[in-house]
Amino acid sequence: MNSDLQASSRQASPSGRPNQARPARFSEAFLTPPVDVVEDTTGITLVADLPGVAKDKLQLQVEAGTLTIEAEADLTVPEGLATSHTEVGLARFRRVFTLSKELDTERVSAELAQGVLTLRIPKAAHAQPRRIEVQVT
Repeated sequence: MNSDLQASSRQASPSGRPNQARPARFSEAFLTPPVDVVEDTTGITLVADLPGVAKDKLQLQVEAGTLTIEAEADLTVPEGLATSHTEVGLARFRRVFTLSKELDTERVSAELAQGVLTLRIPKAAHAQPRRIEVQVT
């Protein structure tokens, strides 16, 4: 992963060791969506696969240098049909990232299209490359 973004998919237990996947209750079970992160000189672009997620079921939050993506997919069976086998009964997604101080979290833009979330997080002005003009005297 790059220096501007770190994924945090595990939470620490009280002993300080990371917990492995341990959904204690159904309400705590989340799927980890696959995410691609591309960095360029002006910021990062994060692309997450969230199949079946509608805009109203998507929550994005940036707080204290942490980006949290939470979403719930609508997996309803069309009228007149019945499932014969279901591997995922409730698709709830969650992914947490730690953001670099070089990123401008006030200017995050997000787009959701056909189950793909695209986030653009620009670098802060002080972290962007700039050209220095040389004066001839």
